[in-house]
Amino acid sequence: MSDANKNKPGERSYEEAMERLTEIVQRLETGELSLEESLNLFEEGIGLAKFCTGKLDAAEGRLQILLGIENAEPKLGSFQLDQGQEEG
Repeated sequence: MSDANKNKPGERSYEEAMERLTEIVQRLETGELSLEESLNLFEEGIGLAKFCTGKLDAAEGRLQILLGIENAEPKLGSFQLDQGQEEG
């Protein structure tokens, strides 16, 4: 990834965003940063956290569609064998 996209959460993958978020947390936990540096990193971290939450929500939505889940409950329906398959 280019350095120009490094500070743009939407331009990176979920994994890259989580890696950067982990780096930010570690740097903030040292307590060695100035107030301004801490605020800038915190702001970047909030953006990354929102980005990651959005990615996870989207993935959950896709899984619910694939699994046929509606309102947190599986959809019930009749099962039909495809043509050419025989029961049991």
